[in-house]
Amino acid sequence: MTASAVHGIRRRTGRSHGTVAGCAVAALCAVTGVPAAADSGASGAKPTIVLVHGAFADASSWNGVIQRLERRGYTVMAPANPLRGLYSDSAYLASVLKSIKGPVVLAGHSYGGAVISTAAAGNPQVKSLVYISALMPDVGESGMSLSARFPSALGTATTSVPYRAGDVSGTDLYLKRDKVHPVFAACLPASEANLLAVTQRPAAGTAFSEKAQVAAWKDIPSWALVGRQDMAISPDQERFEAKRARSHTVEIDTCHVSLIARPDAVADLILQAATATGATRPTLARRAGPARR
Repeated sequence: MTASAVHGIRRRTGRSHGTVAGCAVAALCAVTGVPAAADSGASGAKPTIVLVHGAFADASSWNGVIQRLERRGYTVMAPANPLRGLYSDSAYLASVLKSIKGPVVLAGHSYGGAVISTAAAGNPQVKSLVYISALMPDVGESGMSLSARFPSALGTATTSVPYRAGDVSGTDLYLKRDKVHPVFAACLPASEANLLAVTQRPAAGTAFSEKAQVAAWKDIPSWALVGRQDMAISPDQERFEAKRARSHTVEIDTCHVSLIARPDAVADLILQAATATGATRPTLARRAGPARR
């Protein structure tokens, strides 16, 4: 979404709610810096794996990944992301995490990456973060500010619809039906992309415009998947985010929906995070350097 589109939303409503999208796909090609793995973490207990979907999607987008993780004996949760705004969505997820006993591996797709980066902050149970073609904002950044630095086709692929819920009003963002396949899910058959278009969940404007107040990837080891053919989030943005977070990074030839089209590659990356025994806390520069464009 372009900055002008978000400004338009702000003019139309007093309390906007916004977004950025999410899914990724294809063949595993390059892995950097992944530590040695064993089937359980350093504590000897398998972590609970919590999967957070992105905008325009729901938790069923993780179905293929869930099946693979459960076959390996993991307890998996895929709570619904409310998609009402970064602050409220992350507060909700943080409350879900408090209900879990033992270690947690937290994975987020697309906008879900911004949510896990906030929700995990200060939670010692979260041992690893996994970002699947995701937003990874630093403190003071938003999905909107990142997309301004790294434009993508998503900027012209959404439409705005005003909504009211009780005494709250704002603007929901939907993917245009004719943009879902080329922008969001080019690696899926057109018929499957059409189903995603029909069943999509809108995201409120503040999901995209609210600035991150914390960034858990500064303190928690992270893994990142970069989709080289992603049209919804620029691959250059994904690389930049992963590099500054010192994430263990995998690149695959895929569009934005790998968790649907290549759940094997996505599950493998999550398993690396779940089984890593030698992962160290990231050592970050005080200020990230300029993005390589």
